[in-house]
Amino acid sequence: MKKIVVKKRHSIRKSQGVDLLLRLEEQIGSSANLFRADMIEVLETNADVSLFMVAKKPLLMDTGAWVFPTLKGAVQVPFPERRVTVDAGAIPYVVNGADIMRPGIVAVTDDVKAGCPVQIVDERHGKPLAIGIALFDAPDMRASTAGKMVKKFHHVGDEIWNMEI
Repeated sequence: MKKIVVKKRHSIRKSQGVDLLLRLEEQIGSSANLFRADMIEVLETNADVSLFMVAKKPLLMDTGAWVFPTLKGAVQVPFPERRVTVDAGAIPYVVNGADIMRPGIVAVTDDVKAGCPVQIVDERHGKPLAIGIALFDAPDMRASTAGKMVKKFHHVGDEIWNMEI
């Protein structure tokens, strides 16, 4: 992907903010309340994803199909939902943008659904390393022994992470 350039930024109406948080609640449940703010701004960019500034930080992204915290959002406002935990051996690959393979996964929360966003976290500290799209539901992921389980969407050092505002 090319470098993301912010063309405009403006605050959204309260009703739009409520809709945004309702869509976020569909993904992460009551933890969506952690992202409430008096002012939410939308960034108009050249990317396929819409980015939202909460408290002047790019904490949320909207693809049209779903709303989910950005990686910075997951780091700054930790939430327990939608987690795929990987072992220490997978960390260097994940932070460099690799998809998540089954041998590196040590735990999956029950709310992981195929086609929905998840946060990939490290086993030791529980710190988010990337945001991905689950390719299988949680039970199928646990039952599997090999193959790709999560497609990478956003990781440390990518264009969303390095975006200058």
